[in-house]
Amino acid sequence: MSCTVVVGAQWGDEGKAKVIDFLCEDAQYIVRYQGGANAGHTVVTNKEKFVFHLIPSGILHPDKVCAIGNGVVLDPEQLIKEMDSLADMGISVQDRLFISGHCHIIMPYHKLFDVYKEQRLKGKKIGTTGRGIGPCYSDKISRNGIRLIDLLSPDFKDILEGLLDEKNFFLKNYYNQPPLDLNEILETYAGYAEKLKPLERNTSYLLNAALKRNEHVLCEGAQGTMLDIDFGTYPYVTSSNSTTGGACTGTGIPPNKITSVYGVMKPYLTRVGEGYFPTELKDNDGTQLQEQGNEVGATTGRARRCGWFDVGLARYAIMINGITDIFLTKLDVLDSFDTVKICTGYEIDGEPVDEISFSRTDLSRVTPVFREFEGWKTSIAKIRSFSELPAKTKVFIHEVQKLLDVPIPYISVGPERESTIKV
Repeated sequence: MSCTVVVGAQWGDEGKAKVIDFLCEDAQYIVRYQGGANAGHTVVTNKEKFVFHLIPSGILHPDKVCAIGNGVVLDPEQLIKEMDSLADMGISVQDRLFISGHCHIIMPYHKLFDVYKEQRLKGKKIGTTGRGIGPCYSDKISRNGIRLIDLLSPDFKDILEGLLDEKNFFLKNYYNQPPLDLNEILETYAGYAEKLKPLERNTSYLLNAALKRNEHVLCEGAQGTMLDIDFGTYPYVTSSNSTTGGACTGTGIPPNKITSVYGVMKPYLTRVGEGYFPTELKDNDGTQLQEQGNEVGATTGRARRCGWFDVGLARYAIMINGITDIFLTKLDVLDSFDTVKICTGYEIDGEPVDEISFSRTDLSRVTPVFREFEGWKTSIAKIRSFSELPAKTKVFIHEVQKLLDVPIPYISVGPERESTIKV
């Protein structure tokens, strides 16, 4: 039996979908374990682009079974749109996609609260996607949530009616907005329930049974380590555990079944939304990274902030996640740079810092210490063998591996499946 977890080792957008698509060749089951439709996973195959928000990207492989674990907050409308889009492409999810009945459901009031709260924060916005993720997780933790099994229950009307009184009170009296209509929600969600009922399963049993049969399970995370609700740059984080621990709580797979953890990293950094970013570039280099990396959010359409690779953050991600292997993506984005920089440490008030503090004050005072490498100044996008890479590219890769002390078995030089090089 074996279970591999794929985690984002930065602020998300590292290229996890391509890595999942690549690694799932050797897996029988692929499961998404946290987050919601606030994540966009993009796969390019045969010059066709697929963007997933909830369905694991392994669904493109017809012999794979995909699951949405209990740690995900589910937007039924978005999920059904994805299913319909796949059907239009001739890809069926029948008997290949299962959803945990314990998934919490995004309701209309979650999206409204998400937007209205951001508006009230004004200059202190978190930078949410407005998809209702945070409010849904809040209801989950406060035991006021609606799960998929509740949506499918004959008692759904009573459950919703009891909750909607409170939600409408806040909409009217705190946000000065009109209340939501119970019957309209019931009618809409009855349609969702009809379509989702055949997909509901206790996926914890499904996945553990697969492991018992010595089948390989691949766990797919959303966002990245630095957006983890506990270990990220709080409060500018997502509302779930995007780290390896979330793979256990979000699927029901026990920790002793995890045999490897792939940390996905770009050779530079990006961040969507607000929050601290010590190596952020606000100059021509930052613009160049943004343009050449096509750094635009798949979900939000917002341009991503860009900066140089940060060894300290990478080591932190390795420690927190127990990363056994690094998958280095988008190396080709650095092709045209005269020099490439890596942040190898920090200083605060001129003094070196050994450990990262996520104190709001300390992060705002951090000064990164950089090491500079010669750029290779040639395109590597068509190269498919490590031996063919320019000498300066190899120096850069080996130095990153040395600094992180974790193997880098694969690098990616483009979005397509075949643009992956074994090191």
